[in-house]
Amino acid sequence: MTTVSEETAGTGQGLEVADGGSSDYARRKRYSLIRRTWRRFARSVGKSMPTGLFGRSLIIIIAPMILLQFVVAFVFMERHWQRTTDRLSAAVVRDISGIVDVIETYPQDADFQTITRIARERFNLTISLLPDTELPPPRPKPFFSILDAALSRQLADQVGKPFWIDTVGDSKLLEIRIRLEEQALRVFVKRNRAYASNTHIFLLWMAGASLVLIGIAIAFLRNQIRPIQKLAEATESFGKGHSISDELRPRGATEVRQATASFLAMRERIERTVEQRTAMLAGVSHDLRTVLTRFRLQLAFLPQTRELEALSGDVDDMQSMLQGYLDFAQGDAGEEAVDTDILEVLSGLSSAADAQNRGYTYFFDGEAIIQVRPVSFGRLVGNLVHNGFRYAKNVEVVGERRARDVVIEVHDDGTGIPKDKYEEVFRPFVRLDEARNLDETGTGLGLSIARDIALLHGGSIELGRSEMLGGLLVTVTLPA
Repeated sequence: MTTVSEETAGTGQGLEVADGGSSDYARRKRYSLIRRTWRRFARSVGKSMPTGLFGRSLIIIIAPMILLQFVVAFVFMERHWQRTTDRLSAAVVRDISGIVDVIETYPQDADFQTITRIARERFNLTISLLPDTELPPPRPKPFFSILDAALSRQLADQVGKPFWIDTVGDSKLLEIRIRLEEQALRVFVKRNRAYASNTHIFLLWMAGASLVLIGIAIAFLRNQIRPIQKLAEATESFGKGHSISDELRPRGATEVRQATASFLAMRERIERTVEQRTAMLAGVSHDLRTVLTRFRLQLAFLPQTRELEALSGDVDDMQSMLQGYLDFAQGDAGEEAVDTDILEVLSGLSSAADAQNRGYTYFFDGEAIIQVRPVSFGRLVGNLVHNGFRYAKNVEVVGERRARDVVIEVHDDGTGIPKDKYEEVFRPFVRLDEARNLDETGTGLGLSIARDIALLHGGSIELGRSEMLGGLLVTVTLPA
């Protein structure tokens, strides 16, 4: 018996633990559902919110104002309006109660016409006696019925007789019927005597004042946001290589002035650095080209031999490498962005394809005019296409204009580049043994120059595998 009792106790304990675990699991599941629902709601609200600084700042100003208006309106309706309605209703019911007392106290001697005149002149009430003591059935009350509740409460407290009220009928009058012993008293009273009817004035003043304040806030907020928008536009324009308007000056709040001044100082330093580098490179280029020209003249007067031809080839290689180094270091050299026809740039590479006996096709879908630096853009496309000519037999260029950008894809049927080398080939002076012949002229700067030009225009360049031709795919994305 003892053994059975212990097993039973153990079983009961196990059931209790199981029930507790089930309860914890249900609680965690419920909390997880609440969290997911809240996150989904927060994401939906976040998507509907404006993304601009002006819109968000406006919401920060307007949302507390609207919330405050709701709180004030609720407090006014709940306290002041209801209290005023109670007092007005109590005054009206007090007058009616006095008339009822006179009629019931002096039923034989009272002159009803005199009572009617006194009610009309002194109390501003229109009364009459109905022979039928039955009251009409109750009418449906409105959803928001402060007046009904106040009148019903006061009539029950002060009169203490069966009554019927109609607050839904004539908007300017209220009808009240009170059942007496042998007849019924019908009273008409103006609605504004028992009801605080001037609430709409408060609401109109509150809404009007809010609109005026919101208008003033919008005007001041625009003046504060405009310098930030100008700074953002100037930063984007400078990043794309476009010229910056001279209207950009430090304005607005202290922090915005500091940011604008820092940006202008940074732009001056960058432009000065570029100018100094360009001037230095121009001098180096002039000096080195003078030496190479002197070499060429000296080699031209020497007897033509096999060794002399090799030396002339070395001079040509030096000239080509020097030009590549200068192109990489010189960058845009202060070139201005103008409207450029992409099809014209692509068609200009057909002669190079014929000279190297390579297959070359190009196609562009949409408006082919884009605002870029023409020389730099031509160098970008030329480097990618010539790179395809060097390591493939056929090159195809496909471009299209999208909503916010222009995409240019360069396909070839060469051996391509290993996927793990995609980022490495963009480094300066990098050459891949599997894809390049070291005996060929080249500095390893073609893709580096192409990426620098793409970034200069605010775009990007990516490598991949071409599904059209099976070789390398270079995708260039530039802002439209």
